[in-house]
Amino acid sequence: MTQNPPKPPARPDRVSLWQYAKLFRTDILSAQPARLYRAWMAEFKTPFFRSYLLNQPDLVEEVMKKRPDDFPKSSRVGEGLRPLLGNSVFLTNGEMWKRQRRIIDPAFEGGRLRESFSAMLDAADAGQARLAPHATGQPVEIEAVTSHIAADVIFRTLFSLPIEDEVAQEVFSRFRAYQQAQPILNLAAFIRLPNWMPRFYPKGTRKNAARIRDLITQLTTQRMAQIKAGTAPQDLATKIMTTVDPETGKGFDTEEMVDQVAIFFLAGHETSASALAWTLYLLARYPEWQDKLAQEVTELDTLTFSNLSQLRLTRDVFRESLRLYPPVPMMVRESTQAETFRDRDIPKGAQMVLSPWHLHRHTRLWDNPDGFDPARWQTENGKTCQRTAYIPFSSGARVCTGVGFAMLEGVLILATLLRAYRFELVEGREPQPVAHLTVRSANGVWLKLTPRSL
Repeated sequence: MTQNPPKPPARPDRVSLWQYAKLFRTDILSAQPARLYRAWMAEFKTPFFRSYLLNQPDLVEEVMKKRPDDFPKSSRVGEGLRPLLGNSVFLTNGEMWKRQRRIIDPAFEGGRLRESFSAMLDAADAGQARLAPHATGQPVEIEAVTSHIAADVIFRTLFSLPIEDEVAQEVFSRFRAYQQAQPILNLAAFIRLPNWMPRFYPKGTRKNAARIRDLITQLTTQRMAQIKAGTAPQDLATKIMTTVDPETGKGFDTEEMVDQVAIFFLAGHETSASALAWTLYLLARYPEWQDKLAQEVTELDTLTFSNLSQLRLTRDVFRESLRLYPPVPMMVRESTQAETFRDRDIPKGAQMVLSPWHLHRHTRLWDNPDGFDPARWQTENGKTCQRTAYIPFSSGARVCTGVGFAMLEGVLILATLLRAYRFELVEGREPQPVAHLTVRSANGVWLKLTPRSL
């Protein structure tokens, strides 16, 4: 039976500075007033800095595509992540960032995706098999499931290791603890602290980050030895570690590679886990769409790299889930000079907020912005907004290098799970989106699984 659609998120009309600061710390999404979902631009003043939310498509394009060097990534966002990510490509700017991308990008080109497919499929099949004992109609917390599968994908494609490997398992468990303790921004996002002043992090953050980096260093050192011996598997780690910057002729050293592996795990595991959990929730809420996708996948005898493109409905559903629940809800850039946007004077050093969370639900851009409608992508409004107001993987020069990887992974895992199981809502356990490292549910995403029989 078709479920009633969920009510749009509660949005206060106005939020005081004190309320905003309090909510921002614990739940950035609840702090957003309704007017921000219809404004082209909004200014937010604090005693410490000014920020500007940009929803007007041509302003978003100006910052992200036309003049990215004038609006580098804000250092404030990275304060809480630096113990784990170091100087990874996610946090750097300027020439360092450009060099890192020149080394990393070739590993995620189209041909390399084909080489990663079998490892992705093995992870998806393993995840499906692990779920079999739980497909009894009893509630299952699905974020934990998707996190496990996404982590398995990363380790298999990056280091040719299944999640059951001892090192992989410890990285995964420690990262879960790191994620649960980490808000999207910490206090340093509000106050520009002097370099000499100590930073304070949630309990266990530094310890988990240090241990994760030690384990990644162990994997990286072993792989370097295998490369020198000519015994290394041809996976993503080998590809990246044997690629040199065409401009300098140098590749990553061990510490640089550890930084990059840390962000691959965060971006490739954390964001995919979030996107998949919300997609399964939406499919449980709209079972007619779930049945369409299950029918689509059962029409394929096997899942291959070549025939995955035939799963058009599955791709549109995943795309719609990324619209409603973008894994990274906000991106922050910093103005390097004085600007004038919409007749507003913007000072040097201002924070420019590009927010998929707002842009994807903007009432002046999208038809039925809060509704779940995978068919929108075949309409003129959907096609226009996809070009101008849809940035789940960022946009422009800093677009996620793994966007093709993520879309392939998402469609494959959904197809594998929907072929085997039916997902249903659990009464009284409606998920509440909050932002940690990504958009997750405050109380988990609880669903019931049963074996599927079409």
